[in-house]
Amino acid sequence: MTAAVTPASGERVLVVDDEPDIVGLVAYHLAKTGYRVSTASTGADALGMARDEHPALIVLDLMLPGMSGFDVLEQLRASDSTRHVAVLLLTARREEADRIRGLLLGADDYLTKPFSPQELVLRVGAILRRVSAGGNAAADRLVIGPIAIDRAAHRVSVDTQDVELTPTEYRLLLTLAERRGRVQGRSHLLETVWDAAPDIQTRTVDMHIQRLRAKLGAASDLIETVRGFGYRLRTPRALT
Repeated sequence: MTAAVTPASGERVLVVDDEPDIVGLVAYHLAKTGYRVSTASTGADALGMARDEHPALIVLDLMLPGMSGFDVLEQLRASDSTRHVAVLLLTARREEADRIRGLLLGADDYLTKPFSPQELVLRVGAILRRVSAGGNAAADRLVIGPIAIDRAAHRVSVDTQDVELTPTEYRLLLTLAERRGRVQGRSHLLETVWDAAPDIQTRTVDMHIQRLRAKLGAASDLIETVRGFGYRLRTPRALT
């Protein structure tokens, strides 16, 4: 018994692949479902169309001529105009390292060739539903005084200036921000941020807090040390 495919509501999908047969197959099934489909065969064309057409999702092959799909994905995520576009990687490369690299660069899903066209359509729909459910820009953005955290893009800025954080520093700041005003013990932070047992290497938290404060610059005093307990991100109200 096959799963029913819910008709799409006309979102724009960009299909990027240098194999005409694959492009035609994917475009046909997506259009039949109700998506508006554009196609590109090179990374440069894909980036230009993504900027001009603002697709809701890009089906992106990794093995493109000249510029790889990884390069395209990295540039999509680096640009303000395209960083929120959903991306489904479609590739003949099956190595786990490639899949992990794609996901770390910000892909939303990964499908290997050969593939079922119906599965691809279902995955596109599932990604777009997730994006729609969590795509409220206000809900994805946390602002605490001069610090702004874009959870969808994993970006942090202080007074509108981007701050480069490691993944661990980002998770640490996000944990403090989501629980702002409340003290977070070192052991709790280890469990939450590092998935570590609560009785080991609490000094790790202190070192990361120190580096995080250095990167936050003028906003560093928002992270307050509560002696004997842990750390707290103070709310703007507490600073007035």
